Parts: sequence; structure tokens; C-alpha cells
Amino acid sequence: MKYNFDKKVDRIKNNSAKWNEMGKNFGHNDLLPMWIADMDFETAPEILEEMKNKLDQKIFGYVSRPDSYYQSAIEWSKKRYNYDIDFSSIIHSPGVIPTISIVLKNFVKDTDKIMIQTPVYPPFAGTVKNSDKILVENELVQDSDGNWKIDFEDFEAKAKDDNLNWFILCNPHNPVGRVWKREELQKMADICLKYNIRVISDEIWRDLVYKGHEFTAFASLSKEVEDITITCFSATKTFNLAGLQASFAVFPRKEELELFDAKLGALDIKRNNPFSLVAMEAAFSKGEEWLNELLEYLEGNVDFVIDYVQKNIPKVKIIKPEGTYLVWFDFSELNLSNKDISKALIEEGKVALNDGTSFGNTSSGFFRMNIACPRYMVQDAITRVEKVVKSL
Repeated sequence: MKYNFDKKVDRIKNNSAKWNEMGKNFGHNDLLPMWIADMDFETAPEILEEMKNKLDQKIFGYVSRPDSYYQSAIEWSKKRYNYDIDFSSIIHSPGVIPTISIVLKNFVKDTDKIMIQTPVYPPFAGTVKNSDKILVENELVQDSDGNWKIDFEDFEAKAKDDNLNWFILCNPHNPVGRVWKREELQKMADICLKYNIRVISDEIWRDLVYKGHEFTAFASLSKEVEDITITCFSATKTFNLAGLQASFAVFPRKEELELFDAKLGALDIKRNNPFSLVAMEAAFSKGEEWLNELLEYLEGNVDFVIDYVQKNIPKVKIIKPEGTYLVWFDFSELNLSNKDISKALIEEGKVALNDGTSFGNTSSGFFRMNIACPRYMVQDAITRVEKVVKSL
């Protein structure tokens, strides 16, 4: 490989939330952090070079955003996903969740209900509730082999509610790792069109998809679907740039883009910072080779974990994710509460995983592990999990 993903990186000294906030979130600081979704890899050197060039200028005033910033994202979307984004419909945002929050607070009526598909990224539910809107859950289901599916009967039954006017889609899905197939997306789109439901599509994981699977942008299904969809994406998850606070939103309706722009202006958060401006553009224009090698390395980590668990911890079940760098562990055969499992993982295993119950009411027995780190850390983490399971 051209890029070294085995390199040990000391993040203790760089104010990393992943490494320095374990005491606040887990009650202990001496854990192996396999929780919050950023990577323990240095970002692509091509991106670092552009950031160093900016640093060398030694001035960090307000920045003016060139057209090439948006154009790089548009060309990336076209090249990798055959999705044409109209230049006039795309806008910078500090993040996907801020985008969703602004939309829910300013585009959605107080009586509207918003549907999400649980288990799902906890801020989805939190943002709906913080916006004083009504949350509706379409719970994902598992087939006889444990594969995660959409309950379309329940999806449509809830879509029939006249007050359910918005749906937040997560594709690829965090935490179950599904990359929804075109036919699944089309079926959801048909229901949303039938019942006049608007869609916010969180596609921040779109670049992190493994061999044999293909990402489809929800808005790319048709012009009719595009018109009802607000799309959110970024280079931050892909290239480990989350701390730079930058993302894109696509609003096909001009009046909504103008309203969103006005709300960003009212909060004075319309501009990039000097480093996110150059980093995002460099990621899309120069980062593809690094990403391709990253995906190979990540899938190797996933395969290592699954093989180890099958051989050494058979009571724990894992369905291989189709995308993301998150592994969704099923501990339900232990017949213990998440509280008891979490306590053992923290106090005996000294490993920090996300408790599945924070992702939805149906996630008892599940925990999420982030495997975006050097292989030695993955090996260490899974042996700690093995120790805990065998002690329980």
C-alpha cells in the first residue's frame, strides 16, 4: 500500500474527544476507545499538503468560498455515484445534524410527525425532540439469518398518517451497516411520493462502501424524488476531517435554499473556516487513491473481527456491514442487560463501545464498535471483548 494505515498515532495530546472524553462518557479514562465515529488514521497527505499551504500564509481571516469548492463536490458525486447536482442547489453547512436541526425548526409545522428508522444514529431522535416535533419510528427488522431489512408494511402504515410529513433516511445506515439497494430506496420513495412525505437523506457515509455493494443517492432515483429530497453529505467522515465542521446540503427548491441560507446567516455560521475550505476541496479533487486504499484496509479490519468472533466468541453474533466502519455486535445470547454488559466491558475489559440502547428501543443486547484504527488496536479490542464475554 502507498499509505500506511498501520501507523500508531498518539491522539492523547491533540484534545481528541474519542480519547479524552471517556471519563465523562464511561466513567473511566483508562479504556481503549472504540466508540465515537472518527478514525485513528492520519488523513490523506494530499489534504495535509493543502492545509499546510494555508498555514504557511500565516493569516486566518474570513474566507471567501470559490466556485471550485462546490464544483469539487459536484464532480465527485457525478464520478462516483452518477448523480448530477445542480450547482445552484448546493450550499455549505457546518454539519449534517445542524442542517437537519435548521430544517426541522424552520421548514416543519409543529403538528408534523417525523419518521426515522431505528436503531439509528442517536442525534436523529434527539434533534426531532429538541425541535419539539413528534417522533415516529419505523423499526428495522432482522430476517432468519440476522440480516437487517426495512419493514415496508409498517413504513407505509405510518406514512398514511396525514400528520407524518417528513422522513429522515440514513444511507448507508449507522449502526447496522446496510447500504440500501436501489429497489429498497425506490420502494420507500414511491411511498413517500404517494403520501406527500418530504425526505431528508443523510448520506455522510456514502463513500465508505465495501466490495459487492453500491451506494445510490436517494435524490438520483428520479426528478420527482429529487424534488422532495434534501440531501446531506460531506468529506469529513470519509477523510477523518470531522473536527473541521463542514458539510454540504442540496436543496432542489430554490425558496428552501434561500431560507436555509438566511437561517445560517442569522446564526453567523455561513462561512467555512480557512482549513475546512481547502481540506474539503482537496479531499474531493485529490483523495480518491487514499480512499480506495482505506476501504481495503477497513474491510480487512471488519473481516478480522468477524473471523475472530466466529472462532472464539460464538455467543456473539455479527452481520458483516455493507458500509461504514462500524460493527454492530449482538450480545443477546448472553441473556444479560446492556447495563450489566456495559459495566463488564468498561470495568473488566477496559474497552469503550457504544451501548446499543442509545440507538433505539429495539437495540437491547447490541453494542457498536468502531474499527477505523490500526489493526493492532482492533486485535486488542476484540480480545478484551472475548475476555469479558467468557467471564460473563
